[in-house]
Formats: sequence, structure tokens, C-alpha cells
Amino acid sequence: MAADKATLEGRVAFVTGAARGQGRAHAVRLANEGADIIAIDVCRPVDDTITYPAATPEDLAETVSAVEATGRKVLAREVDIRDLAAQQQVVADGIEQFGRLDIVVANAGVLSWGRIFEMSPEQWDTIIDVNLNGTWRTIRAAVPAMIEAGNGGSIIIVSSSAGLKATPGNGHYSASKHGLVALTNALALEVGEYGIRVNSIHPYSIDTPMVEPEAMAAVFAKFPSYLHSFAPMPLHPVGADGQRGLATFMSPDEVSDVVAWLAGDGSATLSGSQIAVDRGVMKY
Repeated sequence: MAADKATLEGRVAFVTGAARGQGRAHAVRLANEGADIIAIDVCRPVDDTITYPAATPEDLAETVSAVEATGRKVLAREVDIRDLAAQQQVVADGIEQFGRLDIVVANAGVLSWGRIFEMSPEQWDTIIDVNLNGTWRTIRAAVPAMIEAGNGGSIIIVSSSAGLKATPGNGHYSASKHGLVALTNALALEVGEYGIRVNSIHPYSIDTPMVEPEAMAAVFAKFPSYLHSFAPMPLHPVGADGQRGLATFMSPDEVSDVVAWLAGDGSATLSGSQIAVDRGVMKY
């Protein structure tokens, strides 16, 4: 969006998991809308049970460059969302640098595959500790600062389609994302008096390293009945050329359209809502 049409001018957004994928897309989109950015990512493997490549410091540096290219300022730091003190420090440093905090995009998360009754405690604990406990720590670090600032704001919690339906083969991930729905809804009631809105989004099949098609295909090959719980992505809508696109994963930028809307004043009536970002897949 052109700078003269920026809808978030003067606001500051805190984005977790910002080194690549959805997090980078959200940070850059919010910057294009006029917001300065506080960006964090762990930038290293979080556990051996997560088998896809982790984001790197170089990835986070690319996010910084992309945000700066919009003309906005960015404070970036390598932080594990499981570390509450580190998140509190980066929030404090961001407010010292930018003067306020208006938007939180709690995006960081991890995924692995396996049946609930066969996985190791380490595999279960890693997913719950990053996705659910880590997101709570993001909220714990950010909300007091938002309340103290007195500007209201918008918190967008990135759940998943797996936060709304059964997903055999990654039930621990689904449990963590269902937990984010409860966090969203309770928090919306708790912070509404401060003018802070809280909503969760539920993307489906986004083209990022987390998808890990080989691991997913291996699970479906071993347990073919599970495939019925994962509807195929429908065709792209008709484009400007009048042709329908191929059925593909969604792009992070498509999710960022929804994030930017929830961050801004156009969604002022929404709080405690679960918004599917899935081209209607979960209706199948």
C-alpha cells in the first residue's frame, strides 16, 4: 500500500516469529501500512523433534532490510518466546525507542507429526511449550505495556485451522492451537475495558517451511484414513485474465491481508473472534 494511504501511521507492532514465512510477511505488511516494528525470532532449532530447518539470523536480517525498505523503523532481536524475561526486555526496549506499543501479532510456532499415543514426551512438550506457553509469555510481556500506554490496540493471535478441527497425525499441534482459542477469548474479555481487541486467525496450508510436505505425506501414506481430515485447497479465484489458478497452498501475504485489517480501525467492532483464513476449506 502506498505511503500516502497508510492506515497504521504512528503505531508500533510487535511481531513474533518474524524471521521468515508468515511472520516476515506480517511485519512487512504492517510496515507498509505505516507501523514501526519490533521483530523477534529464535533463529535457531528449538528441539530435535522439529525436523524442518529453523530460521537463521540471516533470515531475520532479511526481514529487517525488508521493513526498512518501506521507510519504517525496526528493532529486531533473537528471542525465544519461551523466555519471558527476554520478551519483556525487548518490549521495554521497543517502547523506549518508539514510544508506544499498539499491535501484537503472536505468530511464532512450530509443528511436528506423529500419533498422540506414540510420540515422546519431548515431542509433546516442545509443541505445547512453544505454541501455547510461548504465546502466553508474549501476551504476558506485551499487555501490561499496552495498558500502561493507554492507547488501546489490537492483538492478533495466529492459531491454525487445526485450532478449530481435529487433525489426526498432529494432535499435539492441534491441542496447542485449540488452546490459543481459549486464550484469545478470555483475554478479549479481560482487556476490553482498556480498548484492546483480541482475535485469533486460523490459516490453512500456508506455503512456509513449517508445512514440510514430505513428513506430511509420510503420515498420510502410513495412515491413509487421516487424509480425509485435510481437505484439498480449492482453486484460486478467477484472476484478472479470467482464468482460474491452480489449487496451491496459500501465500503468507494472503494471511497478512487479514492481519493488517485486524490491526487497523476497520475491524474495530471485532474482539474475541475466530477468523478462518482458508478459502473456505474448513466448510468441506
